Amino acid sequence: MRKRKKWLPLAVGAVLLLLFGLGQFYAFIMKDQWAERSAAKEVARARAGLTEVTKAQKSVWDENSAYWVLTGTNEAGTRLMVWVRFTLDGKPAGGDNDVYAAELAGGTSEQQMKDRLAAELPGADIRRLLPGVFNGEYVWQVFYKQEGRYYYRFYRFADGTAIGDGYSLPSQ
Repeated sequence: MRKRKKWLPLAVGAVLLLLFGLGQFYAFIMKDQWAERSAAKEVARARAGLTEVTKAQKSVWDENSAYWVLTGTNEAGTRLMVWVRFTLDGKPAGGDNDVYAAELAGGTSEQQMKDRLAAELPGADIRRLLPGVFNGEYVWQVFYKQEGRYYYRFYRFADGTAIGDGYSLPSQ
């Protein structure tokens, strides 16, 4: 009986140590991503007047299209979507045209895109819908699976119209 009592605190200590180690490892892995998101929030606050951020998403299509897209409100209470361009080394690009803000009321909302996709792509399994930039246009990027294949398709943020026919990924 005494041996069992001796091992119980050791086992609990080992589990707690393992959980602590996993937490530290996760924080180490995510610190660059968190730093980028914080930098994007600061740029959006300073350059686009965003006072509250409700959503932050990273979108990368190619080497010139790495963006953090932030959704939130400004001081007047207007809901905005702000695109902040980043360089490949994870820093805000900082140029005059590297921050773009648009009122959500003047563009296509996420729910409107979901409704449109349900009508346009019946039976498709939408895996990801996120704002981004494609060929210099501010877009909704859709990644979906249909009939056993994966596809990317882009829709303009401004009016929700499709850009081209999209891209089919090779089947494995």
